[in-house]
This record gives sequence, structure tokens and C-alpha cells, in this order.
Amino acid sequence: MRKLKQYDREFKLSVLQELETNSLTEVCRNHNISPSTVAGWKKVYKNNPKEAFKGNGKSYKEEVKIAEYERVIGRLYAQNDLLKRAYEAMKEQVADELKKKD
Repeated sequence: MRKLKQYDREFKLSVLQELETNSLTEVCRNHNISPSTVAGWKKVYKNNPKEAFKGNGKSYKEEVKIAEYERVIGRLYAQNDLLKRAYEAMKEQVADELKKKD
């Protein structure tokens, strides 16, 4: 059985605030949250903003930060690999051009 995560009020409000400037997909990806979860939060908040999210939710901001850092590392690794391959290809191209001149 899957363990459900509980998020605190501040986290939920910060996610909803991000929706004002970013797309739902982007916000969900950044925080590793299901779009249906965020849509539910949005509905609850819209129905009663003052009473929304009262409870004992736990903050998972550290896990979210780690997930974001892992995504950044993955992107940087891919970019680094691409640049290495481009550099090697250019090096070979220059060497071929030098051979043609000689």
C-alpha cells in the first residue's frame, strides 16, 4: 500500500501561488506532485480560503529540494555530455581540414 504524503499549509499555499506565474505541469514537476493533488488543493482553497488546509501536515520541502537538485544534475550531465561530443566532432573536423590543406 502506498504511503500518502502530507504537506503543511504553507507549502500548499506556496504551490498555489506559483500557479499564478507558472503552468500546472511545471509546478507539479518542480515539486514532484501529481496534478490532481494540486487541482484538489486549488478547489479546496477556492471554496473556503480562510479554512483551507487546516491540519497537521508535514513539510516535505527538503525532499522537493533534493528532487529538484537531482533533476538539475541530470540536465547538467546531459549538457556536459553533449558539449564533449560536440568538442570531439569539431576537433576531428579541424584535423581533417588541416590534412586537406597539406
